[in-house]
Amino acid sequence: MILAPLSKLFRRETARQTAPCVPAGERYYVVGDIHGRLDLFEALVGAIEEDEATAPAAMAHVVLLGDLIDRGPDSAGVIKRARKWRKKRQVRIIAGNHEEMFLESFRDAEVLRHFLKHGGRETILSYGLSPKDYRKLTFKELFERLPQIVPQEDRDFVAGFEDMIVAGDYVFVHAGIDPKLPLEQQRRSDLLWIRERFLRHEGPLPKIVVHGHTIFDEIEDRRHRIGIDTGAFRSGMLTALVLEGAQRRSIQAIAKDGRIKIKRKELAG
Repeated sequence: MILAPLSKLFRRETARQTAPCVPAGERYYVVGDIHGRLDLFEALVGAIEEDEATAPAAMAHVVLLGDLIDRGPDSAGVIKRARKWRKKRQVRIIAGNHEEMFLESFRDAEVLRHFLKHGGRETILSYGLSPKDYRKLTFKELFERLPQIVPQEDRDFVAGFEDMIVAGDYVFVHAGIDPKLPLEQQRRSDLLWIRERFLRHEGPLPKIVVHGHTIFDEIEDRRHRIGIDTGAFRSGMLTALVLEGAQRRSIQAIAKDGRIKIKRKELAG
């Protein structure tokens, strides 16, 4: 009669021991795609700082999952705010496909053409070029003026973004990984651009992949991957996944009726 309860207790203990964890004594705030929504980013920064001030002592890490720019109204402001935050706290930033297009646009006119169609116009306007002056420029003139419109320090900052960050049983990337390859053999193009081959994969992966790039209505937890891009530029919701030990929770900045509210939630581990 005693064996059954003991076996259940053993299974619970085993589950606790094998639950994915970040390193002991560390706390990770992983932020999804911001896409120029400085208002949401400012609110989320404030919420994370408040959380950190009241949470138990731990080494705090902030990871931005890329696509800080494009589509939303203030990409320049987001970059400036990220740089400022990095002076206060350990903030690591992963490169997204939009950052790649942004940097390549200064070297390749055809990439610039593609960039403008996918939110790049809003990024350029956020650097102080008026819509009226933008419309006056020919494409060739815009390409030639781009280095004067966007400061070199911002380009250097974006060029320093990382491709991948590993934390215990988790790996943080922008888009995903190639399910067929180990982490050390991943191609940068997949880390920044992959979609269906990664999203359709149902089996285990080298680590739990926390990613952005693909928009979901809410955090998408598929056990082997967690998608946290909640479409800030169009939904008005920017998400941070908080990882500590085996625990998971979320902090979200949500714009509604002209106000931004903060929503906190405990998540299943």
